Amino acid sequence: MSDKPNTPLLDQVHLPADMKGLSDAELKLLADELRTETVSAVSVTGGHLGAGLGVVELTVALHAVFDTPKDRLIWDVSHQCYPHKILTGRRDRIRTLRMKDGLSGFTKRSESPYDPFGAAHSSTSISAALGFAVARDLGGVTEHGIGDCIAVIGDGAMSAGMAYEAMNNAGHLKKRLIVVLNDNEMSIAPPVGAMSSYLSSLYAGAPFQEFKAAAKGAVSLLPEPFQEGARRAKEMLKSMTVGGTLFEELGFSYVGPIDGHDLDQLLPLLRTVKERATGPMLIHVITKKGKGYGPAERARDKGHATAKFDVLTGEQKKAPSNAPSYTKVFADALLAEAAEDSKICAVTAAMPDGTGLNLFAERYPSRCFDVGIAEQHGVTFSAALAAGGMKPFCAIYSTFLQRGYDQVVHDVAIQRLPVRFAIDRAGLVGADGATHAGAYDIAYLANLPGFIVMAAADEAELVHMVATAAAYDEGPSAFRFPRGEGVGVELPERGQPLEIGKGQLIAKGARVAILSFGTRLSEVQKAAEALSAKGINPTIADARFAKPLDKEMILNLAAEHEALLTIEEGAVGGFGSHVAQLLSDEGVFDEGLKFRSMVLPDIFIDQASPEDMYRVAGLSAADIEAKVLEVLGVARIGEMRA
Repeated sequence: MSDKPNTPLLDQVHLPADMKGLSDAELKLLADELRTETVSAVSVTGGHLGAGLGVVELTVALHAVFDTPKDRLIWDVSHQCYPHKILTGRRDRIRTLRMKDGLSGFTKRSESPYDPFGAAHSSTSISAALGFAVARDLGGVTEHGIGDCIAVIGDGAMSAGMAYEAMNNAGHLKKRLIVVLNDNEMSIAPPVGAMSSYLSSLYAGAPFQEFKAAAKGAVSLLPEPFQEGARRAKEMLKSMTVGGTLFEELGFSYVGPIDGHDLDQLLPLLRTVKERATGPMLIHVITKKGKGYGPAERARDKGHATAKFDVLTGEQKKAPSNAPSYTKVFADALLAEAAEDSKICAVTAAMPDGTGLNLFAERYPSRCFDVGIAEQHGVTFSAALAAGGMKPFCAIYSTFLQRGYDQVVHDVAIQRLPVRFAIDRAGLVGADGATHAGAYDIAYLANLPGFIVMAAADEAELVHMVATAAAYDEGPSAFRFPRGEGVGVELPERGQPLEIGKGQLIAKGARVAILSFGTRLSEVQKAAEALSAKGINPTIADARFAKPLDKEMILNLAAEHEALLTIEEGAVGGFGSHVAQLLSDEGVFDEGLKFRSMVLPDIFIDQASPEDMYRVAGLSAADIEAKVLEVLGVARIGEMRA
């Protein structure tokens, strides 16, 4: 491509070892070129831009000072890893980010030895770095050996309990371990909670430059004669701010905060830490998300996730939409319900924009709660809201709700509390790949006694399911919906509560019945059109509920057809398994019914477009058509004739 930026110094860096001979002045130039290359690459691929731009200097400094891959560099969440990938032998593929057969948008062990630990959910890096450090000290054997263990974690990720569990353990074990707190005052949404306020106070109470002077002050790292004076200066500065730090209480030597974009500060400090650190160290760096690229700096989310864009203007190249997104439909439906019922409130875990609850927060700020990256807390908090007489809608992506599963079981289900789970990003999600797939929620919720589990076949059904959840107060309920746009059906003005556990017949046919749960219904209808050309007209039904099942409808379908297929956007163990259990309990298989269940395959599917991913999964219209022909024996007849 002719519009790639001019990067003469970066062109010479193929691996981090190539940086070892560069002067500090050259490293500054390298950082500038790395930022330009990152913007250029993401303009072609789309992806997480702001996080990477915020850590360009930090990435250069860490790779220049430490010896990766022996030294284990672990990026928390790893939205910010694109510059790291460019410096670690993957620049030639950086314009395949998040594409089919391309680079993952996250760190991935199978992709490179420079990615020692895969990540895409937050707050795992300190636990992982500590695990590597203990493995090192116990003599663990790995291909590249294990040297220093460095975790880079954002201030948003520090709001999750797992980060503190790890720090508490690390302080106790006293292993040499380096945690870099990348404090940009912003994860995806502006950070919330006391931790954010605490970090702000650490650098708001005294002039920044005084801290810079003291930062050279990880006191124990200094030669002995200087330690006492430095210790007094540091104590004085600490008393000027918050009178000591939480991190030192946890057993970490705390250094900072320092300017994460100033290599004149970063390089000497990291070199000193590498040379002299003994136990756990926490280096607090202040960065700016989207740094160095105007459109990202000006964006409300600092360029968190972008489509392909024009480098000069930052304008995103999104195809015009014919239908609203499911997320927007959910958000509008919830607003309509909340306008009629003052008990309805909403809870999200650091994803107000992603879940559409930013609209709810604007309209009803006192009834909307962003708990930070803390799904476990969010679920239990919702449970107590319900016990306190409110009607909480807990809006969490399927992949993130997995993090709160124990709380779903113990605090919600066992107590039969009417928490309404709005599960976004159900099914396969495209560019984010396996880590963000909503593959398991049907299975992990439908096996819980007393849980109502729904899936919308289209955006109109989603509106009715929001109303159903709002009206249902006997116990917990969940409704799932995918990422992306609806199918373009007309939306009702207001949702009407559905009868619990009742599906609907879509089309009456013969021989084979297809029972769909969720948005594969449109693919089922395409398959039915193709089958009708072959003289086969399937019956089509929309289950709506995985729990409770519409037993009457399912048993009638089984009695009136020689074959029954179920289809869902979920892993084995979900809707189809519950239908099979019903048919088994009722003795239907004794009568010779042919039954097939189409589910996601028993593999993790790498990133591609959702259409490509569903083809890999075998859940496209062509796959449904083939399955019907196979179960009816039509495919075999064709083969015999040939």
